[in-house]
Amino acid sequence: MGVKLRTQHLWISGDVATDAFGDAPQVYTVYYPQQRALLLAPMDDEIFPTIHKGGLQMLKNRNLNGDKTISLQEIIIDNDIDDTDRDLVFMYQPGMRMLHITL
Repeated sequence: MGVKLRTQHLWISGDVATDAFGDAPQVYTVYYPQQRALLLAPMDDEIFPTIHKGGLQMLKNRNLNGDKTISLQEIIIDNDIDDTDRDLVFMYQPGMRMLHITL
């Protein structure tokens, strides 16, 4: 499945969420409008918050497959982003513990 936008929520498949965030209950999020880039990193990442000025958001469990969701309503409204449900382009490298999503 990967990563989707669904009802103004970021929907992350269980395998991607586990690889990128481990068991972290919250993630740092920051959106860069010029690049249309949403960056997420687990809350135990010590470097991310020193480089990026973002906030913490709860990763909500959605099903037994381990899928996770995060509300993007504020980012969508503040940046006038298309909120149509769709698959999203994303990048992550195992071991990096960060997810880069294009909105």
